[in-house]
Amino acid sequence: MTLITLSRGLRCVGFVLAASALPQFALAAMQAGSMPVNTFIGTQDEGNTFPGASAPFGMIQISPTGEHYAGWRYSDARIRGFGHSFLSGAGCWEQGGQVSVLPVTGRIGAGGDIDTAKPESFDYRRYAAEYTHDGEVGQAGYYKVQLTSYGGITAEATALTRAAAERYTFAAGIKDGHLLVNLGQANERHAVVGSELRVLDDHSIEGKVVTKSFCGGAQYTTWFRMVFDQPFVAHGIWDDQGGKAGVNGPSQQGEARPHGAWFSFDLKSGRSVTAVSAISHVDAAGARINLQAEGMAAGRPVSFDAMRTRAQANWQRELARVRIEGGSQDDRTVFYTALYHTLLQPLTGNDADGRYRGYDSAIHTARDWTYYEFFSLWDTYRAQNQMLALLYPQRARDIASSVLKIREQGGWLPRWGYANFETNIMTGDPVTPFLVDLWRYGALKGREKEAYAALRENAFGVPPNGIRAQGRAGNENYMRQGYVQYDRGFVSKGMDVDPHHGASATLEYALADGALAIMAKALGQQSDAATLAQRALNWRKIWDASVKDSGTGLQGFPRPRLMDGSWFSELTGGYDPRSDRGFHEGTAWQYQWLVQQDVPGLVAAMGGQKEALRRLDLFFDYDAVQADAAAVRKSWVVGPYSYYSQFRYNPNNEPDLHTPWMYTLMGQPWKTTTVLRAAETLFGNSPGGVTGNDDLGTMSAWYLFSALGMYPDAPGSGRFLLHAPRFAKAEIDLPQGRMLSISAPAAVAGERRFVESVRWSGQPQQRVWLDWEQIQAGGTLDYSLTPQAGSNWGTRARDLPKAPAGIAP
Repeated sequence: MTLITLSRGLRCVGFVLAASALPQFALAAMQAGSMPVNTFIGTQDEGNTFPGASAPFGMIQISPTGEHYAGWRYSDARIRGFGHSFLSGAGCWEQGGQVSVLPVTGRIGAGGDIDTAKPESFDYRRYAAEYTHDGEVGQAGYYKVQLTSYGGITAEATALTRAAAERYTFAAGIKDGHLLVNLGQANERHAVVGSELRVLDDHSIEGKVVTKSFCGGAQYTTWFRMVFDQPFVAHGIWDDQGGKAGVNGPSQQGEARPHGAWFSFDLKSGRSVTAVSAISHVDAAGARINLQAEGMAAGRPVSFDAMRTRAQANWQRELARVRIEGGSQDDRTVFYTALYHTLLQPLTGNDADGRYRGYDSAIHTARDWTYYEFFSLWDTYRAQNQMLALLYPQRARDIASSVLKIREQGGWLPRWGYANFETNIMTGDPVTPFLVDLWRYGALKGREKEAYAALRENAFGVPPNGIRAQGRAGNENYMRQGYVQYDRGFVSKGMDVDPHHGASATLEYALADGALAIMAKALGQQSDAATLAQRALNWRKIWDASVKDSGTGLQGFPRPRLMDGSWFSELTGGYDPRSDRGFHEGTAWQYQWLVQQDVPGLVAAMGGQKEALRRLDLFFDYDAVQADAAAVRKSWVVGPYSYYSQFRYNPNNEPDLHTPWMYTLMGQPWKTTTVLRAAETLFGNSPGGVTGNDDLGTMSAWYLFSALGMYPDAPGSGRFLLHAPRFAKAEIDLPQGRMLSISAPAAVAGERRFVESVRWSGQPQQRVWLDWEQIQAGGTLDYSLTPQAGSNWGTRARDLPKAPAGIAP
């Protein structure tokens, strides 16, 4: 913990020491910009990222808000304010923007430019500022934009883990500048339930905002404290009656009512005003503690430039964990921005004193570890979780501990945990593969029994009605008949529930059971292991060999079943595998591949390897993509939410993210490379450079694995499948000074190169995978690449992995 009694001079020395502790490679990267990040990537076309400032896994973020529900869209015409809480890439509405600050000029008063007699004058839709993208800067840890309204104002933001700073520089000649601090409005569609504000003195304010989230979920509270670097000379508070000058509060307001304060500054001594702030999900004291720990020095707010220096040094240290060579400047920017987005979440949940608000709404303390919150598990269990475990084993351990604390304090394991409550968003059982992978990677060492007990409870039961989480809501029928029934009338505790999407939930349960079977067997739970391994085959219970796809003539697809065991049929009779009925955010075409735990069985159900590979070719439109990678924008992606009524691969969403490696698992690894190089064209150095929602770093982590030349196989297996890398060289720092070096000197930017042979630490690597233990020990992975597809590497049955946990076809 940073000592809050340090003098300002010593704090500055601390910043220098933090930078000097960086590896020379990282320092060079800072100076030469060799690890570039473009935070605008993903801010258009529903990528739902934010361009503003955040620390790695930061609690607080400062970013502009506009018309878009996620907070910001690159094409938004005006900036409503700079909010102090954001998620990166989430698909639901209601996701941050609390405590919105906007600098303005003009007269504030009755009949003024902002008329205090009219409450509507304080609506951010009315006072929002126009701006220009010219000169706009979006770097890791720093954001800058020029507002063209109000005479022209430069807005900047930077952030550490628990405190952040924003600096507003007014145009020359402006005598008085104002900051509007809006508590009554957050991001579009993020409803404010209530707010409270108190002006403490001529430098500082504090308060709280209660908001509804997530996707119609529960209410939660954000406490804040903000300190200005110079005194304000006038101020006032507004509510639904208008503005009142000179009052300090405390002021409270209810749902959807205007509320906030304005602060006027004399600009004669300097055109810039800096606000340093901190938030907490615990209480007001937590916000004060966080501000003191990271935002103050010797009783004064840390200067903006000092915080920026420290923030950007922190980011370069983290980005330097992975070093790449080769590719174009755009390639490098896309790669490091993907790494940046991957490292934004989960968010730090405990205050600087260790306190956090648990799922029982009580206050707990994390001693000598970090409590994390905001878990989008349905998304992150597929790629982002594994990337964090690879790069941050200690953070992975803390993440696993946080999930177990949620179960301990909230009564059940989470699915989509938002702040300190379960939203029940999405379906299936994502927490099982999430935690089993962390167990497999050693992140649960010493807590294996506790973790297994929690996972077993979830896999074999259903939460009682008094617990908010609904867990495996379809478990009763799943354990009795082997599938989750399709029942749109099933009562849900939230927006989503498994029986509403019975077919995909069955596939997700079976995948989770396969993972848990591995853990059970390793822990000596032989009876459970046998039961779970058998349940891992339950995907077969919803495989209807009679279903025929009229467009391709292919037969045999997963299909939803009703409680009585009958197949679901449309009113017209039959079932169209391109329909999303029974599947969550997808179709039978996309979900049919979600059987990593039993690839041999899936191949057999599809009519054998030849037919399964032909089906994969149709799924990827392989001939078209092979001829021209740009075909993906016609064959795969027809819109950011194009996963309904589709039969092609959908890189915008999670259920088939792993499918390119099905080629590898079936003995045609060169086709994996063809598909990956095509999919990577959807990631670019532009606002639209993320395919679909980034989903708290999931799509970005997928890109990183794709570019590096390895991808996690079936959950719990500990295997990483190998494929041709995008870059000529990559180095990944591992614990205890070890390093994983990936070399592919023949890799050429913009061209496909296929694996001819692989060597691991100097020895021929015939298998198409490495185990976790091999990777963690460090070593060199050498790829010999060729422009010609179809080498013998990875084509023999003995070189392919077998189904995990003894699952037989």
